[in-house]
Amino acid sequence: MTATLKQRIRNREITLGSWVTIGHLAVAEIMAKAGFDWLTIEMEHSAITLSEAEALIRVVDLCGVVPLVRVGENDATLIKRVMDAGAHGVIVPMVNSPEDARAAVSAVRYPPDGQRGVGLARAQGYGLDFESYRKWVQEESIVIVQVEHIDAVNRLDEILSVPGVDAFIVGEYDLSGSLGAPGDFASSAFIEATQKIRDVARDTGAISGYHVVRPEPELVAGKIEEGYTFIAYSDDFLFLNETCRHDVDTIRGATPRP
Repeated sequence: MTATLKQRIRNREITLGSWVTIGHLAVAEIMAKAGFDWLTIEMEHSAITLSEAEALIRVVDLCGVVPLVRVGENDATLIKRVMDAGAHGVIVPMVNSPEDARAAVSAVRYPPDGQRGVGLARAQGYGLDFESYRKWVQEESIVIVQVEHIDAVNRLDEILSVPGVDAFIVGEYDLSGSLGAPGDFASSAFIEATQKIRDVARDTGAISGYHVVRPEPELVAGKIEEGYTFIAYSDDFLFLNETCRHDVDTIRGATPRP
């Protein structure tokens, strides 16, 4: 039997995903057929609506790729709705305390392990498959917390001790922003913060993830060497942007733009 994404995460296998920010079904289908293990529907920094997210989840799922959703905030109602739409799990932004982590897990899990209300939508077979879905949620649903603020770094051991948190993923832009220098990944403060993250992950045995934003494969290799296994690689608009600009410059014989 093929291992599920949750099993692969727990086994510390390297899994590769990406971000879907353009709310068009063709984009999701193209990316789902590219070979990613999972794709995240972006609802924090995009114009994707809940209805569009449901359609994107369906396309990714039917292509045999695991659909996750990065929700816009740690909100129980939003998390419940994307899970009911068929997401296999959520990536939750700005989890800066163990209380935040517990809230995220509780929003995904049904009682007695959580506080999620029971609805009968796509995930539950439109009312025909609730019992098997309830069991699936217990065993296979995925909760990834984002470490993207220095407050989270300072309480990371507490956050990672919360039952039901499967892994964390570093959001480098917001983390650098919380240090007063958005996008400055060479600053001593940012380097110190990321080293602390790696140290805590090693000491606690936590599953580590990183969103490598720039579409440069060598950056992914570097993060794998640092011990990260849950890897998000770039996003749809950067793939399109970088390829278009690079190829146009190459055709015109110009020096590629940075």
